[in-house]
Amino acid sequence: MAPSVDPHDPDARPKSQGVSGMWPLFLGLALLMIGNGLNGAVIGVRSSSEGFTLVVTGVIMAGYFAGFLLAPTLVVRMISSVGHIRVFAGLASTASTAVLIHSISVTAPTWVLMRFIFGFCFAGLYIVIESWLNELSTPQNRGRTLAIYMIVSMTGLGIGQALITVADPNTFRLFVLSSVLVSMALVPVTLAGNISAPEVRLPEKAPIRELLRIVPTGVVGAFMSGAATGVVFALSAVYATSVGLSIDRTALFLLVPMIGGVVMQWPVGKLSDRLRRRTVIFAVAVVASAVCAAGIVVPSDSALMLLVMFGVGGALFPLYSLVVSYTLDWTAVEKTVGTSGTLVRLNGAGALVGPLVTAPLMSWLSPTMFFWTMGAFFSVIVAFISYRLLFSDPLPEERESPYVPFPARATSVAFRLVTTPARVSKRVGKNIVGRRHEHRTADDRFERRTAELRHPSNSEMANGTDEEE
Repeated sequence: MAPSVDPHDPDARPKSQGVSGMWPLFLGLALLMIGNGLNGAVIGVRSSSEGFTLVVTGVIMAGYFAGFLLAPTLVVRMISSVGHIRVFAGLASTASTAVLIHSISVTAPTWVLMRFIFGFCFAGLYIVIESWLNELSTPQNRGRTLAIYMIVSMTGLGIGQALITVADPNTFRLFVLSSVLVSMALVPVTLAGNISAPEVRLPEKAPIRELLRIVPTGVVGAFMSGAATGVVFALSAVYATSVGLSIDRTALFLLVPMIGGVVMQWPVGKLSDRLRRRTVIFAVAVVASAVCAAGIVVPSDSALMLLVMFGVGGALFPLYSLVVSYTLDWTAVEKTVGTSGTLVRLNGAGALVGPLVTAPLMSWLSPTMFFWTMGAFFSVIVAFISYRLLFSDPLPEERESPYVPFPARATSVAFRLVTTPARVSKRVGKNIVGRRHEHRTADDRFERRTAELRHPSNSEMANGTDEEE
């Protein structure tokens, strides 16, 4: 007779093997992202017809990012108290309810509050899914798991935005559809009985001051790319409505940046693995700035505008992944997850600031400020890296690790998928066999330089020389 299994013992519970065993989580994630994309698009279009000013609309849309930033600590406490399944069910039900309340109470304060609650719930839902993916992943399939996570996230978001064409945005039907999609995400996740629920811990915070001293390019890049991401996610539908695009053209306008982000992740990533990563970040930021400049002059109803938005997404989303990879190259292995958490917070703070800055400018000046402000955010990255390229030495090539395609709105829990043994081993060189002494020397040099940065009076940093700070 087979031995009995204690269902409360996490080591005794059966685990799904391989990425194929994660399909309930990916299916639930896809439904969540489709509902999320549709909800954001409807609110962006509906705000104009309800008479909300662009300033008010910017505040409404920024509410999502405020909730997203404040959620992780509280959600982890909830998980430790009642467990993954109950938290997932509670948050999904609350998010679904928040969507419906948009159609019941059409007032600015209500919509700001509901967007805040929606963002809070989605941050918690991501944490539950990401922690499960970490539990099910192995060192051999973590990279593939992260790639699938990114594709499902971006594709689901794009499909959701495209669904704005299936009904009149000025009625309640699209809110109901979005609510149904979020609610249906409960089905595959809660019925996946063979998935064990892992312990969830937020990473130890890495001080921003320390990151600024060691790798300020990562700090600037994470915040500014987050600001541009917030503008795209929050105000694309608002811009399309402001310039008079039809619903069908608006759907395409919202969809093509997601397509660009998925398509360009891997070509840009391969390029960054072949060339110096800081140079690639500089080039991508230049391209993004140029694309935004084109968006200012291209007629909004032209087919070329779709190409512009494809370019925006194709540059923006890989840019964040480049910044993540570059920052982790400079980070000590034991601080990788903590540093990743700081990057997520910086990116989220930027996403909150972006719409709050851009929406008033669109209202006071012109809808083209949608592109002006994004171009300005990218230009800050270009200017900062130009300075660093001129006055600081790059990271030693042997310390560059593989590119990480990372979703723009994932939480810090997902970064545990990045910290694999294979990635760590590549941190000290691209060819381990026959180069151990060289790698130890590189590690010693890096650790010594990090110590010097923490005590600048004892280092050549006091003379303003050397390295990427």
